[in-house]
Amino acid sequence: MATAGGPTVRRRQLGSELRRLREHAGKKIEDVAAHLECSMSKISRVETGQAPIKARDVRDLLQWYGVTDPAQTETVMQIHKDAQQQGWWAHYGEVLPSGMATYAGLESDARALRSYEPTFVHGLLQTEDYARAVIAAARPNEPYEVDQLVRFRKERQALLTREPEPLELWVVLEESALRRPVGGRDVMAAQLAHLAETTALPNVTIQVMPTAKGAHAALAGTFSLLEFEPRTPTVVYVNSIAGNVYLEKERDVRTFIQTFDLVRAAAPDPQETPATLEKIAREMYST
Repeated sequence: MATAGGPTVRRRQLGSELRRLREHAGKKIEDVAAHLECSMSKISRVETGQAPIKARDVRDLLQWYGVTDPAQTETVMQIHKDAQQQGWWAHYGEVLPSGMATYAGLESDARALRSYEPTFVHGLLQTEDYARAVIAAARPNEPYEVDQLVRFRKERQALLTREPEPLELWVVLEESALRRPVGGRDVMAAQLAHLAETTALPNVTIQVMPTAKGAHAALAGTFSLLEFEPRTPTVVYVNSIAGNVYLEKERDVRTFIQTFDLVRAAAPDPQETPATLEKIAREMYST
């Protein structure tokens, strides 16, 4: 059982181990819910790493599941302890959209991130002015929350230059997203210049999907693949106005990996990206 990673990954590891032990003991979720006197949805969220669980309940379950090895118990309880630590994103909890704290934790723990973005520049690649324009459009009467969310986004971007191992980022952007004048001409000109500069980072790959390309495998919408260290499963994150969805089943993850591979194969070579950005900037945002 792997134990590497930050609190979000540790919570997922804890849930996965509790699920494994439950199944090995031949017990169902409804049995656990009755034993702990809570809802089945609570147990389901615990086992998928989306909800916390008290230390005494973990010890109770280990005994109930028949775990008698002190070393195994100690390992599980250490994972539980690590999972209780707060990440840097906790400071923004009052303003974060539902599910965003979970995503921030996964993103911070990830080794690599692959994303398809049809509508906006990816959050890790946004300038401050572009981010402000995007966030303010959704929260026009909440200046404090806009300021906090812009700061939150900037802190996330530190992942691209963290030491000793920066996040590996591969993003496929739709050309139409770059031609949408978010914040106005000057904001977009600076945003495209920032993207061009970022392509020089060895851990960042950006492709621009031409609008003229027509149909491709990912037209259904934005998604991200978060990859972790070995033995920690990849997570698919799908974001929409209706809410956030996390997929971890092997079949679902495999489908999205194949979809991303098809999309990046259909897009122009990353080496063409700087010239594409320059062309769009010249056509759309030059003064």
